Amino acid sequence: MASISPIDLQKALKGADYPASRDDLVSLARSNGADDGLVETLSNADVSRFDGPDDVQKAVFG
Repeated sequence: MASISPIDLQKALKGADYPASRDDLVSLARSNGADDGLVETLSNADVSRFDGPDDVQKAVFG
């Protein structure tokens, strides 16, 4: 699997409304055509609710 870039994540979550649940963002990423690896990484995030894109970046990239 290729590593996930911040740009890939941004594209996958285009149109997201925050705050958002992890499940909502996973569904949005799938509908935006995100790579399976990105969807899996987001699905496995330890956070269940995100207040904004910065929270998602921290959860995915550490």
